[in-house]
Amino acid sequence: MSNNLNDNQEEIFSKVLRAGRRTYFFDVRETKASDYYLTITESKKFTNEDGSFYYKKHKIYVYKEDFENFSNFLNETMSFIFDQRGVEVISERHQKDYSPDRINSD
Repeated sequence: MSNNLNDNQEEIFSKVLRAGRRTYFFDVRETKASDYYLTITESKKFTNEDGSFYYKKHKIYVYKEDFENFSNFLNETMSFIFDQRGVEVISERHQKDYSPDRINSD
């Protein structure tokens, strides 16, 4: 029996979020019992030395019985991040004066 049975299921509904080198896929799939579940896939593009590219993918599965808790924990965690660091992205790419030693004093 294959461990990747769920990977072979067709998407019922799909949303794609492109974010720089990363792409996030939110896919609704169907179980053998005809119930739905969610897969969230992060796909990140990498370049080989010869100029060709490849993708690394990471996937999680979220089932209906976990939706409420998953959503609550995700929202609580995101709120914590926004409360502690604000919504502004802090990185070298986005701020000229970025320093890894700098501590947010807000």
